[in-house]
Amino acid sequence: MSYSKVKDDENLIRDENTRAILNTDKEGLRAYRAQKAKYKEMDNMKNDIDNIKGEMSEIKSMLKSLLEK
Repeated sequence: MSYSKVKDDENLIRDENTRAILNTDKEGLRAYRAQKAKYKEMDNMKNDIDNIKGEMSEIKSMLKSLLEK
């Protein structure tokens, strides 16, 4: 396989066989994956909080119905 550098960007190369442009910035890829993992973790936390809110609401309703009896 033969590659050539893309003008004006040191992280990009062109595959001469397929003419595809490839990104060689491994540090950028690691940063992207870390950020993506962080967003996924935050989304999971949000879902957990929403579940806890729903359960607390249900408990509150049960307590109200018990106090009414």
